[in-house]
Amino acid sequence: MKILTGLLLAGIISPAQVTFDRIRHAEREPANWLTYSGDYAAHRYSPLDQINVQNAGNLRPIWVYQLDALDKAETTPLVVDGVMYISESPSNVIALDTKTGRPLWAFRRVVPKDVRVCCGQVNRGVAILDDLVFVGTVDAHLIALDAKTGSVRWDVPVADYKMGNAITGAPLAVKNKIIVGMAGGEFGVRGFLDAYDAKTGTRVWRFWTVPAKGEAGSETWGNESWKNGAATTWVTGSYDPDLNVIYWGTGNPGPDWNGDVRPGDNLYSNCVIALDADAGKLKWYFQFTPHDVWDLDSTEIPLLVDGEFRGQPRKLMLFANRNAFYYVLDRQSGQFLHARAYAKQTWATQLDDRGRPVPAAGAQPTETGVTVYPHSAGGTNWYSPSYSSRSNLFYVAARESGGVVYKGEADYRVGAEYNGGGLRDIPGEPGWGAIRALEPMSGELRWEYALFSPPWAGLLSTAGGLVFGGCDEGYFFALDATTGRLLWRFQTGGKIIANPITYLSDGKQRVAIAAGHAMYVFGLDK
Repeated sequence: MKILTGLLLAGIISPAQVTFDRIRHAEREPANWLTYSGDYAAHRYSPLDQINVQNAGNLRPIWVYQLDALDKAETTPLVVDGVMYISESPSNVIALDTKTGRPLWAFRRVVPKDVRVCCGQVNRGVAILDDLVFVGTVDAHLIALDAKTGSVRWDVPVADYKMGNAITGAPLAVKNKIIVGMAGGEFGVRGFLDAYDAKTGTRVWRFWTVPAKGEAGSETWGNESWKNGAATTWVTGSYDPDLNVIYWGTGNPGPDWNGDVRPGDNLYSNCVIALDADAGKLKWYFQFTPHDVWDLDSTEIPLLVDGEFRGQPRKLMLFANRNAFYYVLDRQSGQFLHARAYAKQTWATQLDDRGRPVPAAGAQPTETGVTVYPHSAGGTNWYSPSYSSRSNLFYVAARESGGVVYKGEADYRVGAEYNGGGLRDIPGEPGWGAIRALEPMSGELRWEYALFSPPWAGLLSTAGGLVFGGCDEGYFFALDATTGRLLWRFQTGGKIIANPITYLSDGKQRVAIAAGHAMYVFGLDK
């Protein structure tokens, strides 16, 4: 069902016309937020500086939009020329006036009652290209909407939801294609990454993240386990237009905690994969956690920077992995350059000179359970880090908690959870969190701002010298990007499980975040 209020139709607000060139040069348009991570390099950094270290303490709510959703809000808004586009669970899209928060149109999708998702019927955002808004659904469809009216231009099934396939992440618009990942690893699906023609919805290519028998990498899946190998792609990746390469993180192998049924390294699970954007062919991969038995997905966002590493100019990738290690890779070749733990971990004793971990003795799951760090939720998770070119620091919302992992039976049944064990919290140890600023080339800690609970919110850095973040207790806050000093915080009244953005409205800087079941927008207006 679709609801129209007529403001776009009446021409009061111009509809989006977002070319590939606009997204490629997103840094030229700080008034807008054109793609999930702000730019293709996934910096989540804005050159806006009206809100800064000196005046951040004066921030106040400008407007609040209440979401009509029962599940948690994990959306990252996009802003294009006065219109904010947000997704809403389970698979809805709403266009809002950025000045007032007034809805312009809403697309509401009725999803089947028997959808299968592990962690809530959530949606993390949309993509925009030309005059279309793209959204993935929890019943594994990709839909193109008219940016002016919200009407459906095309709707294509990506996979069979009854097997456990779902789409929860935001698509990525690249050239004339829409790149979309998928979720469902907990149900023993076989992972893939797809590209669709933006105008027609025709699938252009598919890269299977679990190779079939006889394909390169299939030898890393013993016992025919590739058929249910998971390695899903449920968080948005990044893109290098100069190299024409898409970088995307992959999830854990299936089943999660019982590796006995899948002997081998289990490629391309727990990897970052580098794909040719035109053909979807693999250029290189790097596997962070071979034969993962701790549920340590590598779906975190690859962050791309150019700089000197040990005196040599390189095109680099910075990656704070769920396994609690921070990595520096050469993004042209995939070469491992450096890694360092940024949160407590006990599953590995070291990484060798190729970046391959040496698992710790006694850290493997057993039937009775083994205590290990980090918790399966990781040293960080799906929410976004940020890199500031102003401070030259990498910011990550880190989690400090452990868990008890145990191995169980692993019998695959279509549409049923296929975990091969489970996880328990450590009694009396709730864990905590921190916003951490790391030296980008070494991973050394510059500063940290402690949080009461392990966080589920992403970060935003700005030229105003600020880092914005949120926490489970409902606080949205601004920190000094150089020192970590708290400058401002606001109690939203709801848990924050989303990424913040910033944009201009009538020439005034705004900062937006989803919290609880609402979208909050802040500014300095008196």
